[in-house]
Amino acid sequence: MPTTGHPRRRGTGGASQTVATVERAADVLVLFADPAARTLGVTEIAGRLELSKAAVHRILASLRLRGLIDLDEQSRRYSLGLTAMRLGLAYLDRLDLRRLAAPELVALSTALSETATLSIRTGHARVYVDQATPSREVIMSVTLGVPYPLHAGASSRAFLAFLAEEEIDDYFATQPLTRLTERTPVDEAALRADLAAVRRRGYARSRAERQPGSASVAAPVLDHHGRPAGVISVCGPLERFRGEERRCARALLETTRKLSARMGHAAAEGAP
Repeated sequence: MPTTGHPRRRGTGGASQTVATVERAADVLVLFADPAARTLGVTEIAGRLELSKAAVHRILASLRLRGLIDLDEQSRRYSLGLTAMRLGLAYLDRLDLRRLAAPELVALSTALSETATLSIRTGHARVYVDQATPSREVIMSVTLGVPYPLHAGASSRAFLAFLAEEEIDDYFATQPLTRLTERTPVDEAALRADLAAVRRRGYARSRAERQPGSASVAAPVLDHHGRPAGVISVCGPLERFRGEERRCARALLETTRKLSARMGHAAAEGAP
């Protein structure tokens, strides 16, 4: 009878040991997520995780076999491998901006008592895909799914300003600069100057360019490539919004920085 219990104890111990090994391997990988730890040596890893060097060597050897860790043979220091990069990119590619942004739109709208929107780009146009509206008598609301050109309105130019230069040139070379209202800018030189200003301050602004009587500020949510994955805007009636623009812009930039970080964007120091 004693022999019947012995294998069960061995099985439980083996499972526990496997879990502990996986946890230690995960701990090693997490160390490399620190921007200050692009490369690490065995001694550093062992010290930080309070593991023996022999255990660290075994873990690193296993991770190297799967491409999660690379070894520089000259320096004998380790860094993240190709498989780790593929995992990170797979995670970023699966991020759903609309889902991530939804609670932020509600928070913006509640804090500012104005409408907050999310737009995505479709070629040379962009469309609203979500909005949150405040509880007040006079508000602005948008129609979801309707395409708008990239030169007209704050949300549009927040996209256009942060595209690559060749994409901006292509837009001006191929797209008619049509007016949506009498205040829509249609002069290429003036638009290019405004795009430069948008990049400097981090957000675009519009007064009755897309819709008469409305005003807005808009800023991009940047992905891990530094490209605009979407644009968040805050908008309201023109006369009321005049005195609120700066306050709305500050709150807007806080929101887009937070979402950009979640999309994998690493902001440059001193960026707006």
